[in-house]
Amino acid sequence: MTDDESSLLIGRDGAVATLRFNRPGALNAIDVPMAEALLAAVEQLAADSSVRAVVLSGAGRSFMAGGDLATLQADPVGGSAALLKPLNAALTVLNAMNAPLIAQVHGVAAGAGLSLMLQADFVFVAEGTRFNLAYVNLGTSCDVGASWALPRLVGLRRALEIAMLGEMLDASAAERMGLVNRVVPAAALEAEVMALAQRLANGPTVAYGHLRRLMRGAFDRDLPAQLQAETEAFRDCAGTADFKAGIDAFFAKKPAQFSGR
Repeated sequence: MTDDESSLLIGRDGAVATLRFNRPGALNAIDVPMAEALLAAVEQLAADSSVRAVVLSGAGRSFMAGGDLATLQADPVGGSAALLKPLNAALTVLNAMNAPLIAQVHGVAAGAGLSLMLQADFVFVAEGTRFNLAYVNLGTSCDVGASWALPRLVGLRRALEIAMLGEMLDASAAERMGLVNRVVPAAALEAEVMALAQRLANGPTVAYGHLRRLMRGAFDRDLPAQLQAETEAFRDCAGTADFKAGIDAFFAKKPAQFSGR
């Protein structure tokens, strides 16, 4: 289901859902309507158990060049609040889903675009892609979860360097730092992302959801609490059809066929 007039295009390929930012003339700079469309879309996906992987991408020349500065110039305080409320809500929904999130990134990921990218479980980028957290260049701190994700990915020292210097990074530097998983030729980007998405969509979706939450919560728990969280997650997985399928496939010496349940 797509709508060329929409600022967010929603698609399905089997169990893979795709969300594509669609303001190419503005390098997909996110405004309030796009943020609200993103929230509505992810709420719809979260309610659909047949969605087993989600791909986030951008139309045109870039993934996303940040927030829409015209909105913020007209009303800095009110505009930022109107933009961040649906964006933050959308991130909360995405992070709670079982379905893994893949970012397919090309061109530029800056400001809110980079912040959104950091929330993905997997990030594949085209050669030549550039990255800039950029907020400090506008005289502001970051948003959209960047201060939560960035230190977890690259460590505190490097996170402060990226945030406070506001310098442009190229794709190879982003890969070395651990900001992205893989840099691929631009012509191969979509095919590689969709191959990964289909692989994940055929996997044990409930287990993926627990793994996402366990890994993301690990920095906020001590070891005994983390062991307890692991035990509860494993117990929940052990009651799924996928766990039975995996055990049966192991003894049958054949690949498991997971249903996502």
